[in-house]
Amino acid sequence: MNNSRHNVNHLTQRRSGAELSFRPPCSAPLRLCVSTLVLLAPSWLNAAEPAQPETLEVQSVVLRLIAEAEVPAQEAGVLTAVPVREGQRVKQGELLAQIDDEVAQMAELAARLKFDVAQAKATNDVQIRFARKAAEVAAAELERSTESVARFARSVSQSQLDVERLTVEKTRLEVEQAEQNMQIATLEMKSQENELAAVRVQLARRQIVAPLDGVVVQVFVRLGEWVEPGQKALRIVSAERLKAEGFLPADAAESSLLGAPVRLTVDLAGERDAPFDGTVTFVSPEVDPITGQVRVAAEIDNHAGRLRPGQPVRMVIEGTKSVVSSQ
Repeated sequence: MNNSRHNVNHLTQRRSGAELSFRPPCSAPLRLCVSTLVLLAPSWLNAAEPAQPETLEVQSVVLRLIAEAEVPAQEAGVLTAVPVREGQRVKQGELLAQIDDEVAQMAELAARLKFDVAQAKATNDVQIRFARKAAEVAAAELERSTESVARFARSVSQSQLDVERLTVEKTRLEVEQAEQNMQIATLEMKSQENELAAVRVQLARRQIVAPLDGVVVQVFVRLGEWVEPGQKALRIVSAERLKAEGFLPADAAESSLLGAPVRLTVDLAGERDAPFDGTVTFVSPEVDPITGQVRVAAEIDNHAGRLRPGQPVRMVIEGTKSVVSSQ
């Protein structure tokens, strides 16, 4: 009996000791509580942080010209002037070379004289005004004769009245004829105007002019040479806007990339130059069956002239969902 009480008391003391030894975390010092709460914080707190935009690097990027032209001669003849040289900047419409145009100038002068004559005829309404006035006089004369007969019988013979009526009809027809003649003269003037315009086109075709703003990089002809229609005379390029072409894996080249901003950097003398901004303008719908890549292109502003076609460059498309490293 005493042994049983002793065991019960012993168990009661152990239970009390265990309860006293257990203390919840919040009964610990404040620093320990804060640490415990941080460790137990839910993962969605970290997920609330904004994700940084990713970039997509384009492989094998090459800079190409957008605007270039090999300017041909349009007419046959001897070159009488080549006023430009290689490296010279030219504006659109500026004279690059002149083909002998002496005969064309004479034809233009003759066509202009014919047009002036036709224009004078078409704008001269004297014949119409005279015919109208004659018709008015004839009509007034017939009216007076008719009134005279009404007052005094047989004051004017019937034959005279018939002649006056015929005169009135004749003058009316002359008015119509004069108006018709003026319409024909107007058509002749337009015909001469077209002929003059055609001659002036032939005259202008003997001038080789710049089709765009740019730099003359090659001159294929010389002063005094004979040129034929279609023969290359000069080559002009414009580097104010360049096209950066490269390749992306097919799974990364989506049509949604059109209009995406790009950033292009150039390595010069071992140092990376300031970046150039541009926009994606082309994503090819075709996949290369050998490489599994898609051709993409972007236009880059180069008004400062710091970029040149053929330079080694690095281009990334910003704000994309995946990253492709350059090989």
